[in-house]
Amino acid sequence: MTQGHVVIVGAGLAGATTARALREGGWRGRVTLLGAEPHRPYDRPPLSKELLLGQPAPLDLDIDFEALDITLTPGRTATRLDAGERRLETDAGELRYDALVLACGARAVRLPGTDGLARVWTLRTRDDAERLRAVLDARGSLVIVGAGWIGAEVAGAARAAGCQVTVVEAGEHPLAGTLPAEVTAPMRAWYAQAGAELRTGRPVTAVRDGEVELADGTVLRGDAVLVGIGSRADTEWLAGSGVPLDPDGSVRADAALATGVPGVYAVGDCASYPSARFGRRLAVHHWDNALVGARTVAATLLGERAGHDPVPYFWSTQFGRHLQFVGRPDAGDRPLWRGDPAADATWSVCWTRDDRLTAVLAVDRPRDLAQARRLIGRGVPVDPDRLVDPDVPLKAAVR
Repeated sequence: MTQGHVVIVGAGLAGATTARALREGGWRGRVTLLGAEPHRPYDRPPLSKELLLGQPAPLDLDIDFEALDITLTPGRTATRLDAGERRLETDAGELRYDALVLACGARAVRLPGTDGLARVWTLRTRDDAERLRAVLDARGSLVIVGAGWIGAEVAGAARAAGCQVTVVEAGEHPLAGTLPAEVTAPMRAWYAQAGAELRTGRPVTAVRDGEVELADGTVLRGDAVLVGIGSRADTEWLAGSGVPLDPDGSVRADAALATGVPGVYAVGDCASYPSARFGRRLAVHHWDNALVGARTVAATLLGERAGHDPVPYFWSTQFGRHLQFVGRPDAGDRPLWRGDPAADATWSVCWTRDDRLTAVLAVDRPRDLAQARRLIGRGVPVDPDRLVDPDVPLKAAVR
């Protein structure tokens, strides 16, 4: 089918690049791209990195929608799907489609009772970042709930701007939902070195405008409160549509990113897919997954044989350090250190299973990351003794 009408719900990276890939692949029918935000499609990683640090960073995606004959409709929200009739309802009327691509992304998780509080924010959109940047420009005080990736990035940017920063985390260590304590131990020192206060093992019991109350009764006050406790697929509007959803709200897609509902596909942060590489279903809320998935779903719509099973990858900037993470370790995988964080400015951690790499965290070691990505993709056995030597390139550890 190359003449039908494709409607793409979501004008983030996944949706916008799917539209471009369709045109570049030869799709001759109509392509309509809906975005709930009023802005043209933009890149999200700079929102918590360059933008907050006051560094120049282009946000708008470099896609000429007009030249590609893609109908871009910002400020329009999907509200209901009738998949049987191939009808999408929106806040500006209904759309008929031949194929529907769900690229509706994810939304930041909020704490109960915080909706409508003027000084309690999340960081997910361009408008969120601009509002937070104003606090940093004024050198205001900031309380951050959650010491995950976003919390650490914002804490580093806020301290660089001269703000007073307190970070509270219910878990016992930073990045508690992602990495084991032994790996994050060096990261705890980064907060102190930057002058940010980190309080772990401190559940939040209440949030008021500019205030956070902890389980021990402590009340923290700031000019703004940032809640950075994760994200969830933005799919509540699909209830009753027949589109399969995982318990976490992700649209359940197959390896070709088809949902099993005729004419409906899913890509990016809102989708989960079966990973043969890692032996389980994955939902990956990161830039690289959206970019790769866009090519997959476009190929599927164009009638090509396609499968989506990339090696997951993302990066983070924390307190002047560049972190890159590739792969997906299991709880039983063995972590091996390359370098000593107490003595070395750069270091990596490699996870292995049956002497094969499953994941690598690289701190200011981009070559480790690039080589690890290829080794994980190939699934080749490695020599653990050579793996732990930071002077030996990872590719040289292959048996």
